[in-house]
Amino acid sequence: MNREYLYEKSCYVFRDGQPERLTIRSYTETDVEALIEIQRECFPPPYPPELWWNREQLLRHTELFPEGALCAEVNGRLVGSLTTLITAFDPQHPRHSWAEMTDNGYIGTHNPDGDTLYVVDISVSPSARGLGLGKQLLQSAYELVVALGLKRLLGGGRMPGYGAVRHEVTPERYADDVLQGRRRDPVIGFLLRCGRTPLAVVPDYLEDEESANHALLMEWRNPLLFLQRR
Repeated sequence: MNREYLYEKSCYVFRDGQPERLTIRSYTETDVEALIEIQRECFPPPYPPELWWNREQLLRHTELFPEGALCAEVNGRLVGSLTTLITAFDPQHPRHSWAEMTDNGYIGTHNPDGDTLYVVDISVSPSARGLGLGKQLLQSAYELVVALGLKRLLGGGRMPGYGAVRHEVTPERYADDVLQGRRRDPVIGFLLRCGRTPLAVVPDYLEDEESANHALLMEWRNPLLFLQRR
C-alpha cells in the first residue's frame, strides 16, 4: 500500500481452495461510496433503507474514532466493514437501543474513557460471503480491545429467525433454544462461532421486522486484562 493507516493487517482467505489476499485497514473518505454500496447489498428490504450508512455518518466515524472504523479488501476490492465506538457499560443495566448507544449511527456517544468496545455495524458484501470475512473483522476488533486495555467487546446480535415464531415463544426462550441447539439462527450462530457469549435479550433494539425488533446482547471479554493490570 502507498499510504499509512491507523490499523492495517494482511492475511489470506480461500475461495474454492484458492488463496486470496485479505487486507483489513482503517477506512477513509475515499472509501465512502463503496461502503454505502455494501450496505445496500447487505441489507435489502424489508430492512429500512434509512438505516444504511450515509456520507456524513461515515465521515464522523473517521473523525471521532478512526481506529475503530475498519474495512476489508480482498484482492484490492472493498467488500466489508466494521464500525465500533467506545462506551462505559454497566452489565447490571444492559437495556438500550441501537440508536441511543450509537447516536443514530453518528457515534457522537463515543467515550474514549469507557471500558467497552461497542460494535455499531458489521457488513460483508454477499459476493464475498463464505470467505470468513466477518470472523476476520471481529478478530481485528478483539485485537483492538486488547490493545486499548478494554474490558470487553459488546454488541447487539440480530435474531432474524425470531420474527416468524414471535407468537409461539418469548425472545428469551428463542435465544435459549438456539443456545441449546433446538433452533438455528444464522446471526446468533455466527456470533457464537466467533467467540461471543450472550448477556441479555434487548427489546426495541432496532427497527427490524425479521427480529421483531429484538436483539441478543453478546460480549467477548478481554482474556488478557488481568495481565495488563499487574
